[in-house]
Amino acid sequence: MLIAEVAGLIDATQGRLIVGITGPPGAGKSTAAQMLAAYFEGASYLPMDGFHLSNAALDRLGRRGRKGAIDTFDAAGYIAALRLVAQEYGRRNVYVPAFDRNLDEPVADGYMVPADSRLVLTEGNYLGVTDGDWAQVRPSLNRLYYVDCPVAVRRARLVRRHTEGGRAPQAAAAWVDDVDEPNAQLISTTREFCDRVVDG
Repeated sequence: MLIAEVAGLIDATQGRLIVGITGPPGAGKSTAAQMLAAYFEGASYLPMDGFHLSNAALDRLGRRGRKGAIDTFDAAGYIAALRLVAQEYGRRNVYVPAFDRNLDEPVADGYMVPADSRLVLTEGNYLGVTDGDWAQVRPSLNRLYYVDCPVAVRRARLVRRHTEGGRAPQAAAAWVDDVDEPNAQLISTTREFCDRVVDG
């Protein structure tokens, strides 16, 4: 269903199409975006996670223990990347950062959006937020989808993700309760600003 809809958007859009995918942690945003990027030849991937502040920056701010919260990202940098990708279609390649889960750090130039890439897929928690710098994200997107799934499924995915990242099971569960779920509650308020809700 999502593939067919995006295919229709590509046919109906002049120039570059930037599709956003948002939703709470563990809902399946990355899976959906990467599935679409793999399906459409020449599509590009621009994840919001690449704009995590570095661990050193978070330590300076005293926010390392809340990594993933809305104020632990470089919102202005992400918006600038979206705008650059929009304006450089057909002109030059644009390099954007990735997030390395093994390093637990952003990595510069982790992805490239080729000049001739018509479809750019971007995903992240806060694409539909209407406050502060984040309010500039939604107008930069041609379409925004909200991915959701049952809380129990999200929680299981998140605990597994955190344990695979090196946390003990109890610590992983505590992180989900103390950090991921408050973030999910904020993100749920952006559902109404999305074009459609899809299952993750």
